[in-house]
Amino acid sequence: MDYHPVTKQITELLRSNDCWFRTFEHAPVRTSEEAARLRPEFSLHEGAKALIVKAGSPGKEAKFVMLVFPADLKFNAKKVKVMLGAKEISFATENEVGAATGGILVGGVPPFGNLFNLPVFADESLFGNEKMVFNAGDRRFSVAILSEDYKKLVNPTISSFAE
Repeated sequence: MDYHPVTKQITELLRSNDCWFRTFEHAPVRTSEEAARLRPEFSLHEGAKALIVKAGSPGKEAKFVMLVFPADLKFNAKKVKVMLGAKEISFATENEVGAATGGILVGGVPPFGNLFNLPVFADESLFGNEKMVFNAGDRRFSVAILSEDYKKLVNPTISSFAE
């Protein structure tokens, strides 16, 4: 299949760092719940949801950041605002997500914000699982990796913002 170039970039990054990983080709999915049904050996909690949000404050230019957390949780907007020092946060629009990621569609965004020059904030609960699984640049392609490898490769800011 023909996937977004970041899919190959991620698998090559994992190979070059001698990381364990497993890939999955599947029907296109948009939500974490849909993806979890196609990856029954992994729980929804092991799914890594990657959201791009816009954070801003009056008089300051808004910035895009990536939030990564277990797919069965939601982020707490108040905690995210405090964490980012922002007065307002909003989801990036589909056009903004595409612009920030070189054309990746919502639902296919991988938790590797560093590949897109986006600051990455990961909830600490993500690392309670040995493994994590995520769509890797395409709604039809997923990758499972060790959570500790993700931490080393992405070096996210770890905080507590999901519930």
